[in-house]
Amino acid sequence: MEAARSVALEAGVASVTLTAVAARAGVHYSAVRRYFSSYKEVLLRLAAESWQRWSAAVCTGLDQPGPMSPEQVVEILVSGLAADPLFCDLLSNLHLHLEHEVDAERVIEVRRVSTAAVMAGAGAIERALPGLGPRGALDLLLAAYSLGSVLWQRAHPPETLTNAYSDEPELLPEWNLDFTTALTRLLTATCVGLLEQV
Repeated sequence: MEAARSVALEAGVASVTLTAVAARAGVHYSAVRRYFSSYKEVLLRLAAESWQRWSAAVCTGLDQPGPMSPEQVVEILVSGLAADPLFCDLLSNLHLHLEHEVDAERVIEVRRVSTAAVMAGAGAIERALPGLGPRGALDLLLAAYSLGSVLWQRAHPPETLTNAYSDEPELLPEWNLDFTTALTRLLTATCVGLLEQV
């Protein structure tokens, strides 16, 4: 798993193949195939680890006495995502690509892990912002990882596109997003809106 994590962090989730993982680990391809049916299974396992890591960071950050402000809660959610580029990249691929062509049992294993992580995070959000209630806390967490996955890709295009964009005067500068700033702005608006609905 460490070899797969290393390849994904270095060159992105799209670059992870069983051949690349085997080369990074210094083993023959057949040794990797013995443990994983496909590169998608490897990435699913990395996603499960990432869910647990992000949930733990959120729960630890929100474990403070008394209620918190929406801005404080959002800062913790965003900083946890910003500190974990691999998770953001995996989130963008999880439901579109990674769950396909993998044995249903493996997908369900990852769903169990992610569900437990989401519920723990939502519980921590509700304790920090009781006005949200359980549904609002879950909605805020859903918004955080959904927006985070899209904004991460938008804010971190491949180097070839970054160079091409810089030569294109008709592209709006507003599309050059700072991930943390954009996610904080959108998630704060979402949080405030959810509080007003209660």
